[in-house]
Amino acid sequence: MSLDIFRYSRWDGSQEVFGPEAEDILGAMADNIIDNGNVEMALRDLMRKGLDDSLGNRMMGLQEIMENLRDRKRQELEKYDLDSLMDEMSQKLNEVLKSERQGIEERLQEARQQHKDVAGSSPDGMNSLDNLMDVLEQRANNNKEFLNNLPDNTAGAIQELQDYEFMDSESHSQFQELMDLIRGRMIDNVFEGMRDQLRDMGKENMQSLSDMLNKLNEMLWDSADNNNSKFQEFMENYSDMFGNDKPSNVDELIDMLRNRMTQAQSLLNSMSPEMRRELTDIMNSSMSPEAMEAMQNFTEFMEQIFRGNEFRNSYPFSGRESITYDKAMDLMGELRNMDDLERQIQDAGRRGGNIQDLDLSRIEEFLGEDTRRNVEHLQEISKMLEEMGYLSQDGDVLKLTPKGVRKIGLKALKDVFSQLKLNLLGQHAVYLRGRGGEYSGETKAYEFGDPFDIHLERTLSNAVMRNGAGIPLKLAPEDFEIHHTEHMARASTVLLLDQSRSMGYYGSFVAAKKVAMALSSLIRIQYPRDRFYIVGFSDYAIQIEEDDLTTVSWNDWVSGTNMHHAFMIARNLLAKDKSGTRQILMITDGEPTSHIQDGRSAFRYPPSYKTIQETLKEVRRCTQDGIVINTFMLENNAYLVNFVDKMMKINKGRAFYSTPEKLGEYILVDYVSSRKSRVH
Repeated sequence: MSLDIFRYSRWDGSQEVFGPEAEDILGAMADNIIDNGNVEMALRDLMRKGLDDSLGNRMMGLQEIMENLRDRKRQELEKYDLDSLMDEMSQKLNEVLKSERQGIEERLQEARQQHKDVAGSSPDGMNSLDNLMDVLEQRANNNKEFLNNLPDNTAGAIQELQDYEFMDSESHSQFQELMDLIRGRMIDNVFEGMRDQLRDMGKENMQSLSDMLNKLNEMLWDSADNNNSKFQEFMENYSDMFGNDKPSNVDELIDMLRNRMTQAQSLLNSMSPEMRRELTDIMNSSMSPEAMEAMQNFTEFMEQIFRGNEFRNSYPFSGRESITYDKAMDLMGELRNMDDLERQIQDAGRRGGNIQDLDLSRIEEFLGEDTRRNVEHLQEISKMLEEMGYLSQDGDVLKLTPKGVRKIGLKALKDVFSQLKLNLLGQHAVYLRGRGGEYSGETKAYEFGDPFDIHLERTLSNAVMRNGAGIPLKLAPEDFEIHHTEHMARASTVLLLDQSRSMGYYGSFVAAKKVAMALSSLIRIQYPRDRFYIVGFSDYAIQIEEDDLTTVSWNDWVSGTNMHHAFMIARNLLAKDKSGTRQILMITDGEPTSHIQDGRSAFRYPPSYKTIQETLKEVRRCTQDGIVINTFMLENNAYLVNFVDKMMKINKGRAFYSTPEKLGEYILVDYVSSRKSRVH
């Protein structure tokens, strides 16, 4: 006898009140366990599909959670237009050009005003001033013409402006800020967080960047040869570039660099080819040749150690909303994290996967707190079933306990009886009345020889109805009524379960197995004094313990339907019980194709005359021992019908043709009614 343990604690607001119950979870797994007998497979399937508990609450499965994650990612992709990344730089460039043009005009106006003032006060120095004015106007015209002839694309214009001599100092400062922004993004594509450290690094100061990149490349190539000696030296010189998130070893550094590079490459891959080319040209033009060479060497190293599609990922953006470069880089990181989380969810639902590996913080970040709690419920399923005594851990294997087997048997019984039509019960023999046994709830007039089991209320009522009220009450023989009883015959039953290949191929075995579990539960609960045995048969027959029934399957590796051996084992089992009803219930979809010969299984298809005769001989032995054989056929082919007809002529048992989905109606109702016997 098992005891359920309940733990109570003070409510503090954090407890989950409406989580799934262990019974709901095991019930949701039941059909899958009956189908394949594998508890871990059923558990994984439940985690993939989720369930609705007895209160109507939905616990999402991994598949539904993954679809929600994909929807979340789809929302981002349908929101933004990546080609708008160039808008910011184009806008800043236009501001530079507008400022420069205004600056040129202001410079000319100032010079002309000065020329006019000098001409009015001291005309003697006009020749030299005229020459200067001509030079200034010539330069202004040349600059205007240069600006007017700049390429239409932003990348070409920025590249040519790097050799342009600005006339307006403010415009020149704005252009340098634009170049600093581009260089910062170029560096930030690889070294996250270094933009502030490398700010204001113009071309004249690019040598320090080149030196840093060369040191990095040298250190990384040394680490590839398991030489970490230069890592500490590199960090001593450049640790401030990493801010607070400093790597502690080469592997951490490489992971940091890889993550940032994949974000930047995904961003470029997701842009249209024209925009990608233009952005790449702008960034490349912002670096010195030495720095670009060092950057290319670094990129080649990373691509060499991380081969595959890691740097080829792209996202199909289709929205219209503008997005800044910084926002786009952050979004690439989020999308990449979503991809990683999606892979985690997929792996958790596969064989060998572990749901405990899911990153709960990312689930909450992308899907919210409710989904995180849902996943926590999924992670607790196995533990909950173990605590309730339904599952146990046998080494690395998760198994049903006897309590779990009984629970699934009850589920099978409920499923089978829920399909029975009310009028179907009326199609079988009515309960017969006799001496002893259980009360039926009805009464009958007493007859000589009946047990004097008086129904006092009805007897007194009859006397009052006959004589009227009054004391003393006078009883006559015709007033007496007694209880009706149903005589309950003790039954010993062997269920022969066909496990041959055809049962599995044509979808009959799962239904047969479910009925076997339901019948087992029915007998345990309602008829505990009955004996019930299960024998599975294919090429050979073997007794199956009731607690092992959930794990049995059909035989797909060898052919044979050995009823001969099955009847032999059933007859030996029933020989232990000399009293009461003894019967064999056989579920099969085919005629016998094997028999025991010289201690081994002899197979022949079509069935041999020898197999048929040896099987019928065993039927005769069962008949001589008073054992009734009832057969439930899941096929009505000529061979099977002919064999069962011969068997019925010998044994006088019954045969039923059914379909897998209707099998339970015949077996369970027939079992209940056949247990009742008439007592004269």
